[in-house]
Amino acid sequence: MTFQGWLLIAAFVGILLLLTKPMGQWLFALYEGRSTPLHRLLGPVETGFYRLSGIDPNEEQGWRRYAVHMLIFNVVLLLFTYGVLRLQGVLPLNPLGFDGTSADLAFNTAVSFTTNTNWQSYAGESTLSNLSQMLGLTIHNFLSAATGIALAFALFRGFARRETKTIGNFWADMTRVTLYLLFPLCMIYAVFLIANGVPQTLAGSVDVSTLEGVKQTLALGPVASQEAIKMLGTNGGGFFNANSAHPFENPNTLTNFVQMLSIFTISFGLTWTFGKAVGNPRQGWAILAAMLTIFLAGVTVTYWQEAAGNPILHQLGAGGGNMEGKEVRFGIAASALFSVVTTAASCGAVNAMHDSFTALGGMIPLLNIQLGEVVVGGVGAGIYGFLLFAILAVFVAGLMVGRTPEYVGKKIEAREVKLAVLAIAVLPLMILGLTAIASVTEAGLAGPLNKGPHGFSEILYAFTSAVGNNGSAFAGLTANTPFYNGLLGVAMWVGRFFIIIPMLAIAGGLAAKKYTPETAGSFPTTGVLWTGLLVGIVLIVGGLTFLPSLALGPIADHLAMMGGQLF
Repeated sequence: MTFQGWLLIAAFVGILLLLTKPMGQWLFALYEGRSTPLHRLLGPVETGFYRLSGIDPNEEQGWRRYAVHMLIFNVVLLLFTYGVLRLQGVLPLNPLGFDGTSADLAFNTAVSFTTNTNWQSYAGESTLSNLSQMLGLTIHNFLSAATGIALAFALFRGFARRETKTIGNFWADMTRVTLYLLFPLCMIYAVFLIANGVPQTLAGSVDVSTLEGVKQTLALGPVASQEAIKMLGTNGGGFFNANSAHPFENPNTLTNFVQMLSIFTISFGLTWTFGKAVGNPRQGWAILAAMLTIFLAGVTVTYWQEAAGNPILHQLGAGGGNMEGKEVRFGIAASALFSVVTTAASCGAVNAMHDSFTALGGMIPLLNIQLGEVVVGGVGAGIYGFLLFAILAVFVAGLMVGRTPEYVGKKIEAREVKLAVLAIAVLPLMILGLTAIASVTEAGLAGPLNKGPHGFSEILYAFTSAVGNNGSAFAGLTANTPFYNGLLGVAMWVGRFFIIIPMLAIAGGLAAKKYTPETAGSFPTTGVLWTGLLVGIVLIVGGLTFLPSLALGPIADHLAMMGGQLF
């Protein structure tokens, strides 16, 4: 580990904290439906959309109607993308003449991008046309991210409103987030990427001569526009197979730093928005402090392990840190930081291959996803996932100290606790259950490249990533098979919507409750004690469940390495 490496991490966190309140203020304006400086320019577009679609943005919806509209919208998008991918061979903007994808791959990819997972069982530059990338995938990058933020707004209203049956309007939330936040930011972001060398063209490829005089064909396409929303919306799906390790997606250290910032910026801002929405900004800062505590612990372990390297190689005279699977232009610190950032959120973009990390260095990205998008989480999904744990934490605190289980002015009763447990239980049930199936079936065991604990980690990581809607992978797993495409597709759908529905039910129930002012019997939820309790609940409830599987995978892999055996 070096001083420069820690300086990079400190600068990253410092800049994010400076951006938190401005981003939170912008999000709060959208949450309340207030005008922004962009309304003068884009307001007519919003109004025109409502007129064409017959939507009244002022018509409030209860949680059931909000959920039904959200589900119908996402199912229609899924079917549309499935059709685009299957018919790719006869559609335009296909300069390299790719055929349509197989049924199982189209299903997997359509579910993946609908759920903001962006798991890719294919190499984008050799599988998908420009039309498929733009119309089939990039549209989801915007709309799945907007869905997550809209759902966060709905839960915020549940905490903030009193004795009402409504939590907002799904269509209005979606439209405002897309039009006034994601679209303008991505326009600026894409121009920045183009200025730094990221391609933006409808050409399929270009022929070049290398320094050795060899002719080479380089794949091209509308990369910058997809890259911007891929990072800002915590989507993660790369135009190229190498993702953000590819120089056409991530050309230099400046773009690498900005990409990491963009993954976290909206999620950080939403914590401030939550505090403002419930009338106490300290509530948002307390959540952010808990997120940062877990995140910094993960960064420390990953950087330490990758900088320490492999002791077996050290004994052979190859000293230094672990550079396998990493770009020399980024180095160990930036690669370790990126891996923790992208898995602490639901992004899944990678600038290094997690499969090549040391056993414990690779365990942290895996554990981040298993904690359920609560380390920082995806846009919207992170904050509403963390609030589910906050409900459990308040309930546990009430049991321990005999105080009234209340949170931001709302009594937390049996209904809220049961629904929160139901949502949180989805991850371990699906991850461990599907991993077990793949680990004992012939089709599942045909996927891993490696044997032993590392091969098990490849399977475990795949289902963790799918259910956790992350999308990154231990790349040694061959997943483009009917078995994995089908099973991972189901995992992604359940991991997204089987958490959202109980969360919306909680929002509806909370909105109908009376406001309960804090008393001497209320547990304080803004101080250091509360932050520590939140962290403890996340690690105990979310983390210990997976300890046996981690012991069979990365921990056993590490112990074997210390004993001189590699897999």
